[in-house]
Amino acid sequence: MESWMKILVQPDTPILKVLEIIDTGARQLALVVDENRRLMGTVTDGDIRRGLLKGVLLESPVKSVMNAYPIIASPYDTRENILSLMKLKRLHQIPVLDEDGRVVHVEVLSDLLRPSLKDNWVVLMAGGLGTRLQPLTQECPKPLLKVGDKPLLETILLNFIEHGFHRFYISVNYKSEMIKAHFEDGSRWNVTIKYLHEDRALGTAGALSLLPEKPTLPMLIMNGDLLTKINFDQLLDFHVTYQAIGTMCIRDYDFQVPYGVVKVDKHRMLGIEEKPIKRFFVNAGIYVLDPNALELIPPNEFFDMPSLFDKLVETQQQAVAFPIREYWLDIGRISDFERANVEFAEVFG
Repeated sequence: MESWMKILVQPDTPILKVLEIIDTGARQLALVVDENRRLMGTVTDGDIRRGLLKGVLLESPVKSVMNAYPIIASPYDTRENILSLMKLKRLHQIPVLDEDGRVVHVEVLSDLLRPSLKDNWVVLMAGGLGTRLQPLTQECPKPLLKVGDKPLLETILLNFIEHGFHRFYISVNYKSEMIKAHFEDGSRWNVTIKYLHEDRALGTAGALSLLPEKPTLPMLIMNGDLLTKINFDQLLDFHVTYQAIGTMCIRDYDFQVPYGVVKVDKHRMLGIEEKPIKRFFVNAGIYVLDPNALELIPPNEFFDMPSLFDKLVETQQQAVAFPIREYWLDIGRISDFERANVEFAEVFG
């Protein structure tokens, strides 16, 4: 059971029992939820004390003293936004609700300021040839191209470290010796880095068949050519909460048709929509996999992530999508690389 689940209480729970939960828990808070884990209100020691001053008895149900209009956050809120909100409202904790109003996590100020270590493996895919970025990648592998003041893959690594991850695998192929020379064993950042050597391109999922053993915790996988400010804590919590075997990060993609689109029924014209905008969700190149998902990956063969998720869907296993609302940029073309260097200082400070 996730630690925050211990502070969930029913509306008819006696105040005295809730007070014990608040006093013994690190979060100093209780969340009043219905049978579907939808948030009804929050309760702090201050709420109870104010209730007692009004004559409420300790034997009374907690719903009589709860705050029915608490400040909440969404799984899609960025870490920075949640921190700003907590500081503005002088909150030490804030419940995170999904679109149905169900509690999926509780953010704690101290955790946001000082992330705890996470033993989940992180696999960074850095074996691509970077052909679309030539001539920049003729002498330097794409993950080592400098965006801002450091290589792209180093920024990705630092983002994970900021969220408490410390066990990394880097999948390498093209100019692997340069990548290994830069990152070595990770001791420069007080983390552990090991390498998966692809003798040939194995795809974004196939490289996982090179792992020396099966992990015991969900693992995060990310393409090594992405810049993003995604909250990896929220992503991992999302995966665990929905008991998924695979979580794919997705993002909005808008495409404007440059012409007027004519709607017809056989020979009859129904109307014209001038330059309509079509919106889609696309694969964002970041994933969380349960260890059992690795059993679906053929050994030492080319196999990409979309194929793996197709298998999960076909076999009716729990595959879920996590929409990214934060900054995200795929550096696949020269124009993307130039844009990344313009935006880097503003986004990553």
